[in-house]
Amino acid sequence: MSLCSEVAIFKVTKHNIPEVMRVSLLIFQEINRHDQLISSYDILQSTAREDEVCWQLTWTSEEAVKQAAELWHDLPSREALEALVGEKLYYGHFTSML
Repeated sequence: MSLCSEVAIFKVTKHNIPEVMRVSLLIFQEINRHDQLISSYDILQSTAREDEVCWQLTWTSEEAVKQAAELWHDLPSREALEALVGEKLYYGHFTSML
């Protein structure tokens, strides 16, 4: 199985960014609690817009993405993140073309 990359861009008020980072890391841990579904991750801030935060995740497979989607509503930190995020600007999954 090939790795699957995810890019998610959120609009977040500047004062909420530290908490979004903290909660994001908790969510990544919660997703990986029973199985390692995420193999690596980064949380990025836009250089052009200080209110845009990006998740860049590498999933172990496309199947891992599906497993995480099934877990999403049961994650303890999900509601906290959703309360902090003003808007979801972009969300997509990609696999390598090489």
